[in-house]
Amino acid sequence: MNPPVSRSALKGGTAYIDEQFVPISEARIPILDWGFLRSDSTYDVVHVWQGSFFRLDDHLNRFLRGMQQLHMTLPHNRDRIREILFECVKLSGLHDAYVEMICTRGVPTAGSRDPRHCINRFYAFAVPFVWIADPERQKEGLHLIISHVHRIPETSVDPTIKNYHWLDLVAGLYEAYSRGGETAILSDREGNAIEGPGFNIFVVKKGKLTTPGRGVLEGITRRTVIEMGQMLNIPVETRNVSAEEVRQADEVFITSTAGGIMPVTKVDSRLLGDGKPGPITSQLHKQYWSLHQDSRYVSPVPYVSE
Repeated sequence: MNPPVSRSALKGGTAYIDEQFVPISEARIPILDWGFLRSDSTYDVVHVWQGSFFRLDDHLNRFLRGMQQLHMTLPHNRDRIREILFECVKLSGLHDAYVEMICTRGVPTAGSRDPRHCINRFYAFAVPFVWIADPERQKEGLHLIISHVHRIPETSVDPTIKNYHWLDLVAGLYEAYSRGGETAILSDREGNAIEGPGFNIFVVKKGKLTTPGRGVLEGITRRTVIEMGQMLNIPVETRNVSAEEVRQADEVFITSTAGGIMPVTKVDSRLLGDGKPGPITSQLHKQYWSLHQDSRYVSPVPYVSE
């Protein structure tokens, strides 16, 4: 049995692997795990902001649903997974954190290529908050490129199950960099905007919000925006959104657990509006962060003082 890890070694980043909490710098998975070799896994990411999880139960619901759809099971029930996530954050001491839960197919029995012979494995970790665009960058707004790379079709990989099939997204990012942009949105073969590396997209036109309705991960932040639209009497529509609609929008923003609501002020080198975050984007941004003080959405972490 490994010796116990000191609490100080876990500060700043903690992982849960093989039923133990370890420093993030020491976290390892078996090289034969099909989660690594085949990207045969599902995961979810929830953030902690100012000491509280935001919409944790929604993230757990999506994670468990994805496992079920992929024929995965774990020895941990929902309550135990929740406890592990809390413990990762408590041990890390982080009050603003990026917290990930992962289920992999695991390691097969020797000589087998049958996924039913694998024992599924659970991993989790908490690290400092990860931003797609930090608050300073959000003040100016992002430069988004509409990539020529097509998103993996939903008939091949179900996008509602969070997965690590990112090679198309990475290719889109490199295209964005080569064209002077900061990030990219991928489209389908019909020219509809789909999603970007870790985010959903919304366009604003004549006071109405529109977001792609198919072929996308149903993001928790995306859901929050749709709910806020109803709260604030802002019309919201989910449907196909053409790439040209994105270019001609009054406002554009992207949504993710890794940063919330982030304004886009330039698309394919073309300024949107006056080149600053628009009024509806700004209103939703403010409302989104205010929900982090709402007891209906947050789960405080019971930190242990040393």
